[in-house]
This record gives sequence, structure tokens and C-alpha cells, in this order.
Amino acid sequence: METPFSHPVLTLGGAKRFEEGLFGGDEAKEWPAMQRAGFTVATAVRKDFCELDQFPRTARILVLVGKGHNGGDAMIAAQTILARHIEARVDLWLLFGERALRPLAARAYRELVQSAPDRVRLVSRNEELEPNYDLSLDGVFGFQFRPPLTSALTTIFSKLNGHPIRFRAAIDLPSGLGDGGAFRADFTYATGSMKAPVLDASNLPVVGRMRYLDLGFFENNSAPEVTDRVLTEAVLTPLKPLRLASSDKRTYGHIFILGGSRSYPGAVLMSALAALRSGTGLVTAFVPESLAAAYASRAPEVIWVGWPETPDGGLALEGFHLLRERIDRASALLIGPGIARVAETLALLTDIVKTTTVPFVIDADALQPEIVRAGSAPRILTPHAGEFARIAGGKSLSDFSLEAHAVTVLKGPLTRISDGRAIYHSCHGGPVLARGGSGDILAGLIGGLLAQHPTEPLLASCRGVVWQGIAADLLARSHGQVAVQTTQILDFLAVALRNEGL
Repeated sequence: METPFSHPVLTLGGAKRFEEGLFGGDEAKEWPAMQRAGFTVATAVRKDFCELDQFPRTARILVLVGKGHNGGDAMIAAQTILARHIEARVDLWLLFGERALRPLAARAYRELVQSAPDRVRLVSRNEELEPNYDLSLDGVFGFQFRPPLTSALTTIFSKLNGHPIRFRAAIDLPSGLGDGGAFRADFTYATGSMKAPVLDASNLPVVGRMRYLDLGFFENNSAPEVTDRVLTEAVLTPLKPLRLASSDKRTYGHIFILGGSRSYPGAVLMSALAALRSGTGLVTAFVPESLAAAYASRAPEVIWVGWPETPDGGLALEGFHLLRERIDRASALLIGPGIARVAETLALLTDIVKTTTVPFVIDADALQPEIVRAGSAPRILTPHAGEFARIAGGKSLSDFSLEAHAVTVLKGPLTRISDGRAIYHSCHGGPVLARGGSGDILAGLIGGLLAQHPTEPLLASCRGVVWQGIAADLLARSHGQVAVQTTQILDFLAVALRNEGL
């Protein structure tokens, strides 16, 4: 299903046909696209490098160039970086020699050398590389590569994979992808269109983290109809303009959250804090009565409702009336954060789902087969891989979502979202999200967005995933990946909506 905030994921053959139709082999059209690609790669690399450190002003860069457009993209990226960092230097390795360069790659080569002749050095196969590089740019093969690699290239890539390089970037696809001797990237930058092989989980060790660089290929062109799509930052655009002067808190929905236990007291608090940052007007949270006062001191903006507890600190069946008498005020409901697997609580949630008519989000231990299939209200499910295996019964993401009449957010290194008709891939976020609590924040964020748009669970899901992912990227660029807390993501949600944040 086509949406204004996603672009198609293309097979390699589909990408070839699409670009042939777009450019028709006209170099006058291809050269501006190559310039955009190189500039955009350079910009993205400099940002992502900040997860390690600030980009070094004296950076040593190794650029690997093949014959065609990927090599041209890499050389334009290198030229862009040299223009920004006047003490940086490039070692340029033309793996097939200068004479093998195709016309546009040859043009990019000439412009790179002429732009900084004293800072670009040609290296050969027999030459020893510098002992350390800050950055390598892989532009050897594009999406038209077909395995296998030659033995010479296998040897070269093996050498490079073992060489000290702080940040390894591949353009479009890591060179040799599909062959056991491929170049191994930390980040892969898909330029213009996303190619299906880089989203294959089995290729993750070679591809590293994905970035989709939108070059405007789909703005005025008919995009192929495919079921796999990549999300773009445009999904956040409606959140950026000024809000109506006539609005009040009821304009932006009311999210109810039901969760918490003495075993996991922090999860529901993180969900409530995220819901507060989602832009929703009102947040009400039903939590174990012994915890309500502590939560209120931490987040006084939330309406905290104490719920009777089971002996082991879960939510008791007898509290159902607290929700029932207020439910007509809710525009969306989130259940599950921090509930623990208490039999009485799970029975309570099953009854709630059976009788609820407002759309809801099901998260964490509430993701049980009997709960996710109960009732008929619109629903969003937010499982990680283990939880998905528990509820899906071996079905694929699309098949399960269609059968369950749900939007499923399958969290992982590349989070995938499906409504049963299409799969949407998010390339935002990274290892900084591999922490306890990141799922609770996502559930609260999606719940708050759903409260604002109750009839659009797919939109709320896609927007929440991208928003959290961009905030996580910004956190990692600001503080690194290691010495951070999950709740710091909340502070970057606002930055993600401002132009300087992206």
C-alpha cells in the first residue's frame, strides 16, 4: 500500500529497471544525481561518525573505487568531506585502474584530484596501506554486481576487513554482498532507492546499520507497487507546524495506560513519560495503588489512578470498574507495560480487550495469544522477536497481522511494521536502543500518537518508530552509544522535530 511517508523497497532487477526509466542512460541527468548522492553520503557519514566522536579535522580516509556510479558517488563524497575538513587526506584506491572508470566516475575522479591535489594520494594493490584510517568509503560495486568475487578481490576485501578502520561506510550495498568474502560495513547508505538484499537479516553482519538517503527519485515519478517499503522522515512532518491557536487539551486526545506491578515498577512510568512527550493532551495511568503516589511525584502531569493489587503486586480483577466508569473519556488505551505474568492480571486484560471499543496498544507481557486475538477493537501490537514467536504461531509478520486484524510493530535492529497488506521498514535507531525500557518508551509514544489519531493505527505505529529511532540516533551522536540511559531518549524527541535535529 503506497503512503506519502514511505518509498518502495526494490529488488536488484527492479532497481535497475527503475533507474533506466528514470535516467534513460542520459549522463546529463545522471551527473546531478551522482552529485546529490555523493554530497548526501558525506553529510550522513559525518553525522553518524559522531556516535564514535566528532569527525576528525585531520581525518585519514580510504576510498575504494570500482568502475561505475558507486565509485563516482564515493569520490564525490570524499571531495565534499575534504572541502569541509581542510586538514583531511584521502588515499584513493582505483581497484580496476583509471582506464576502467566509466565516464561519470572518471569525471568525479578528475574533480576530486583537482580539488585537492596535495591531499589525494593514489594507492596500488601492492602498496602497504596506512596503519590506521578514520573512515573508509566502499564504492567498488553497485547493485548490478553478481557473485562470485574473483580470488584477487576476495583477498583484498579480507585484508580490508581486518585492517584498523574506525568507521566503514558502504554506498548502496557492501561490495561483494552475497559472497562470503564481501566488504564488511558499519553503515550502509542506500542512495536513491532501497534495495531488498540489505534488509535481509542474514546480511546484517556485512551490511551493518542501514541508512536510506532520499534523493528525490520518487517525487515526480510513478513508484513501483510493492509490499515492502522503507519509511522516510516525512512521517514526522505533520508534527512540526504550529498548532491551532484555538486548540485545548481535549483537541489532542486522551491516552489511558494500564500497567505496572511491584516486580516491574519502572516500565509503566517510562510509558507514561513518553506519552506525555507524544503531544497528546491528556494522560491517565491506572497502576498498582501502592505505587501511585511515587509515580505522581515523578510525573505530576499524569492523572494517576490507584488500582487494587493482587497479593504479589499485580493488577487485580476487582479494579475493573475503575476503567469501566472512565473509558468513555479515552481516545486510546495502552495495556501491558510492567504488568508481569500474573494469572489474575492476564485474565483482567483479556476481559478488558474483549469489551473495549477504543483502539489500543498491547505491549510486553500482555502479548499473549489469548489477549491479542480477543475482541474486535483496532489494535497495535509491539512485540520483540521472542514475544512475536509466542503470539504468531510460526506465521510470517504479514500473515499474522492480517489474521489478527492488527498492526504489528516487530522490534529489532531493523524494526518492521505490518498491517497485513504491506511491511514498512525503519532504518532509524541502533544499538543505543538495545536497553531495557526502550520498548516501554516506544509503547507510550505510539499510544499517545494513537490517541491523537484513533482511526490511523498504522500511521501512529510508523510515526512512533521513526520518531523514537531518530531521537535515539541524536542521543548516540551527542553522548555515544555506551554511557547513556534509556530515558535520555525522551529529551531528544523534541530535537528530532526541529530542522537542526536531523
